[in-house]
Amino acid sequence: MKAYKYNSRQQVQITAILLFILVFVAGCSSTKYIEDYQSIVKKVEIDSVGKAFEEQAYNYVQKDIRPAGGLGINVAIYNMFNTKNGKYKTSNIKPLGSPPPILDSTLVEISRTQIEKYLKSKGFFKAKVKSQIDIKNKKASLKFIAEPGPAFMVNKLSYQIPDTSVKKLYFSHKVLFTHLREGMQYDEDSLVYEREQIYQVMRQNGYFDFVRPYVRYEPDSGLNSSKVNIKLIIDNPIDSLVKKHKIYTIGETNIIIAPNSDGFTDLDKLGDSLKVKRTIRGIKFTDLSKRFRRNPIVRYDFLREGEIFDVSKEQLTYDRLYQLNVFKNVKIDYTKAKDSSNKVEPVLLLTPQKRRSNRIEGEIPFNGGTVGFNLSNTYTDNNFLKGAERFQFQIKGGLQSRTNGGKSIFSDIYQRDFSVSASLSVPRLMVPFGIPMMGKNGMPYTTISTSYLYALQKDVAVRRIFINSISYDWVETKSKLHSLTPLNFEYRFGNVLIDTNSSNPNAQVNKKLLANNFYNIFLLGRKDFTLGVKYTYSLNADKLLSNRSFVYFRGGIDMAGNLLQLATRALGNKHDPAKGDFGTVLGLPFNQYVRPEIDVRWYKNIGVDKQFVARINAGVGYAYGNSTSIPFEKMFYAGGSSGIRAWQARTLGPGNYNRAILQTPELRSALFGLDQLGEMRIESNFEYRTMLTNKFFGGKLKGAVFVDMGNIWNLTDDELQSGAKFKLKDFGKQLAIGTGVGLRYDVQFFVFRFDLGLKVKDPQFEGSEQWVIGKFLRGGGDFKAQYNIAHSPDRYRFMQYNFGIGMPF
Repeated sequence: MKAYKYNSRQQVQITAILLFILVFVAGCSSTKYIEDYQSIVKKVEIDSVGKAFEEQAYNYVQKDIRPAGGLGINVAIYNMFNTKNGKYKTSNIKPLGSPPPILDSTLVEISRTQIEKYLKSKGFFKAKVKSQIDIKNKKASLKFIAEPGPAFMVNKLSYQIPDTSVKKLYFSHKVLFTHLREGMQYDEDSLVYEREQIYQVMRQNGYFDFVRPYVRYEPDSGLNSSKVNIKLIIDNPIDSLVKKHKIYTIGETNIIIAPNSDGFTDLDKLGDSLKVKRTIRGIKFTDLSKRFRRNPIVRYDFLREGEIFDVSKEQLTYDRLYQLNVFKNVKIDYTKAKDSSNKVEPVLLLTPQKRRSNRIEGEIPFNGGTVGFNLSNTYTDNNFLKGAERFQFQIKGGLQSRTNGGKSIFSDIYQRDFSVSASLSVPRLMVPFGIPMMGKNGMPYTTISTSYLYALQKDVAVRRIFINSISYDWVETKSKLHSLTPLNFEYRFGNVLIDTNSSNPNAQVNKKLLANNFYNIFLLGRKDFTLGVKYTYSLNADKLLSNRSFVYFRGGIDMAGNLLQLATRALGNKHDPAKGDFGTVLGLPFNQYVRPEIDVRWYKNIGVDKQFVARINAGVGYAYGNSTSIPFEKMFYAGGSSGIRAWQARTLGPGNYNRAILQTPELRSALFGLDQLGEMRIESNFEYRTMLTNKFFGGKLKGAVFVDMGNIWNLTDDELQSGAKFKLKDFGKQLAIGTGVGLRYDVQFFVFRFDLGLKVKDPQFEGSEQWVIGKFLRGGGDFKAQYNIAHSPDRYRFMQYNFGIGMPF
């Protein structure tokens, strides 16, 4: 397998230059493919329009005559696949890239008219727009010259609302949403927004029959001094005897579940089955599939009997029933009561989806000298106990190997993993007290899980971990998420496999390794017990896939051992962990630590399909009381596809640590991935993202440029890991810096990501030698050769390739 083979810097540069020349030439030569009477639009200007309106006015220029942005990569790709014999194809067009903007006088006139209408909608009632076309060498320049005239300002707002109840409701809510005020510039968008908000307020307060056309405006611009009067009118229904809008309340609700995923195929039988059903608390529940219990479903029907009709509760019911993930279709209809009680009776028609599924997944992670595979099988039952409970059972296994020249890729397997896990998620918070309006802002879940993990590190250690937990996840608002694990029970047991037998040539080194507890090796073989609690809070996670400006925050804390320590002291037991005397539970020492971690990101929109992201991720694990070290699995690592991308995961730090201190290649090989962990991590990332082409093999191709920096550290000194302790005065010397470029292939449901990271500053070296970017630019052959001699079997790579699914952050 050669996918991870590193090419020389010269080869990379030559390939990049040739690719750039090919794309540039293809993009610039579009004129040779068109007919002699055609021209390509290269420039569009909108003249004499204020800056506040210029960008929006440009959007009214028809897309087919807008020049390609940036370097014209979209057009270049289109030209590469859709030209033949020196001309554009007329058939068998490949959906790649975008065609060049060929001048069309009809589209120019449409654009002129639309820009003029837009200006008038913004208060320039006397606006006139002219178009001007200049052609030279088959290249056209368009200029739209506007004469906007004076801006009309709102002189007076008046209201005509004959229904006094509606008038009172409007004025009581107006302050919460209105964009209209006297003295503002006339703007039709503000009028449209006002109409929509009035419609929503009416529908949220019982006016079931209210429709948008009841709201209209009468602007009067026949005044002097460029002013306009606006009258807001909310009409009464013309077909009502009392000439007033009716307020409706919710009557009896029918919830009907179809017999299978085909839906309601026999509506005649449906009426018969409804007649025999009892109404409980205003709801008649009919399950034709015989697969669901009543309470878990009706819990998320927010259209309650006796309450005033509220369209927002209808939408809330839609959202939660779909989030149960057991219905493929949800439809809510209404029937009006036959009497004159002004009631609407909701009918919820639910079509169940397939209940069980089995998913097999595999991946081949390879990264700078290592390759492996992971294979998993996940069985899912989405209605395990007939209450939309999700049960999952997963078996997963994998291995990782180092690649050595022309040998088999599995000749040096250093890591084997196996795990089995099961979880049950219930769509409510299982607590001994009531929670009003459960699920109002999002679906709550209680998750009970158990798992077993087996991990073998060749010639180093074998670990076995048994974990049980119960977690509560709930939504405070759409942007505020909480997760609490009040009970997290972990049982670890393992064995150290480092050979200290005198016949082993590395016996003395191995003995020294164990004697100094190098990087807490004893943790790998320690048998211990953890009883703890976890809490995580996140803000704005719902905005992560949007191209908006916002701040994302995720903070969590993991604590363990405090209750057990309190119980131990209450029983009068005293221990000295520094001397190996630990408090125990069932004969096992228990862990006591605290591990907070935060992730803060600033997403800044800087234009259409352009975004800048700044991120800082920091965490620390501190052992105290009954522990001298945090558990091995709670330690931090640096590098990888979502961290400092110029380094492979677990090959950076801690601090200034250099693996040359390990005296033999066998020892470096055995400890690979274990010796570069730490008790503290600080990382920061800066990334600029932009669209390259929105038509690329059925998806969108985006690009990124990034700078990453950070490291991991220990909180205490270690004899062998010199320079690994965090010291504020040495922070600059211990900081790693990498940069790079990336591609993101967005196919709507998945984003396939490729990043190429380049090391700039490597803290494992000293002084000016840390700035390895200089050695890369000068070739770096001798530097790499010397490094490989001192660090064998490790190899130094200036560049690091990273593949992944989803955005890095």
